[in-house]
Amino acid sequence: MTREQLPKTGRNFHFSEIIINFAAIAPNEMDTTDRSTDGLRFIDTLNDSDALRRPGHVLHVLCTAGSMSFTFQDVKYNVVPHDYVILPNPMLLGGLVAADGFRALAMSLDEAYVATLALRSNYGVIGHLSLLQNPVIRLSDSDFHRCSEDLLRLKERLADTHHLFREEVASHLLTAHILDLYDIHARGRSVAHVTERARQLLGRFVGLLYDGAYVSHRDLAYYASRLCITPDHLSYVCRKVSGKPASYWIDRFTLHAIVGELYQKDASLADIAERFHFSSLSYFSRYVQRHLGQSPSAWRNRPVRG
Repeated sequence: MTREQLPKTGRNFHFSEIIINFAAIAPNEMDTTDRSTDGLRFIDTLNDSDALRRPGHVLHVLCTAGSMSFTFQDVKYNVVPHDYVILPNPMLLGGLVAADGFRALAMSLDEAYVATLALRSNYGVIGHLSLLQNPVIRLSDSDFHRCSEDLLRLKERLADTHHLFREEVASHLLTAHILDLYDIHARGRSVAHVTERARQLLGRFVGLLYDGAYVSHRDLAYYASRLCITPDHLSYVCRKVSGKPASYWIDRFTLHAIVGELYQKDASLADIAERFHFSSLSYFSRYVQRHLGQSPSAWRNRPVRG
């Protein structure tokens, strides 16, 4: 996997989440059988824009053969076998090109479903913030083998519609895979020691963001007050864990939601500005322009590639 820095045109965002959409992908040899059931469905192709860019979902792609490239948050990524891509906000995926012979295992995970797994580890907070900055994990041979087995086993059990405990089996297999990803990610990055208290603090901060506090509160002082700490301490903890200040993540989550609204095209810009408690449409437009590099209308009307 290689990365090329692109000219700044924007920023954005989100570790795992599920309805499960899962598939072995090839450009021209797709399994198009409809296996949708109880919110689980296969993705037919990486060229299916609607399947990839689903609000509230995270896209997982494990490249097994060939190569593909895409842009995400101002960066171009070239993906080859042994690369595991986790895109927190697939709606920001652009310039997707799959070369001949590209093969992958892919699943789209619904955020609400993963929340029901009740993972006891809070490493997901750290992993999630890291993936918002770089969504590609390079796997060793042994880790690639493990992830491939995880996904193929999950696919096999999802297809077993006669199993009376199918959904519970799938949730346990998914939990095991997520914990494998936590282990791989933690082993692959150098992180300063973070105390359990700091992790809990960061988890509460991110929890406020997931609960939508950013819709009406984008000032750092509000979050510090809710957490009973100073704004400086909150930013210190965020920087130590993620390398970014707290304000960076407030803007990330805000932009994630705004992009979702712009992508849906079912509300006027004035309605979106009001929904996010901007004092005026012009202030909303300046906010989007500053962070995404384009006006809200230009972003909404941009051609979708890939």
